[in-house]
Amino acid sequence: MFFLKEEVKTGTTTVGLVGKDIIVLAADQRATMGHLVYDDEAQKLYKITEHIGVTNAGAVGDSLVIIRFLRSHANLYEIERQTRVTAKALASYLSNILNSTRFYPFAVQFLLGGVNQKPELFEVTAFGGVLERKKYAASGSGTELALTTLDQEFKPGMTEEEGVALAVKAVKSGTRRDVFSGGKVISVMVIDKDTIRTLSEQDIKKHLEKLKTREAE
Repeated sequence: MFFLKEEVKTGTTTVGLVGKDIIVLAADQRATMGHLVYDDEAQKLYKITEHIGVTNAGAVGDSLVIIRFLRSHANLYEIERQTRVTAKALASYLSNILNSTRFYPFAVQFLLGGVNQKPELFEVTAFGGVLERKKYAASGSGTELALTTLDQEFKPGMTEEEGVALAVKAVKSGTRRDVFSGGKVISVMVIDKDTIRTLSEQDIKKHLEKLKTREAE
């Protein structure tokens, strides 16, 4: 039985951007089943290691299977080699998994980012294509809307406050017009060379307030 696009309808808006020594990942929280809003508090940001995270777009079950693969492979890699796995190495591993199932593919798309010597961001398609993004990336049904915002406002070397503010704005662009994107709040993850943090709604507000104060000075 062949996979038909019409059988599974999914939607989301996720973004990733490269800042000054950081990666910022953000996503909406709406999960849909056809034209039904199934969940408004869905998790779409996942920590893989202490310095690598991913966003997922597509079928939830497929995404969770892949995320378990990534976590177990990363753990094994670091135990065997006694060194941190890089985002590039993990993107290559993910590509091999997805390409091996291209006849009946996982209905997923990932943005994978991390910081080792430098920030790295990769877009990995359902068929295993790997695209390194030097500035930013977006995935899901709200991609075009999010990219318009990123195209207009991204600048190299963004601070954490600037990166968080732009990521939130880009996801909001998707949720405003894409019926498959939405949810109660926007999830944001910040990765640097030492930590990976999922920001609370209050943390995001503080970042936005700091940036607004700085711009007013």
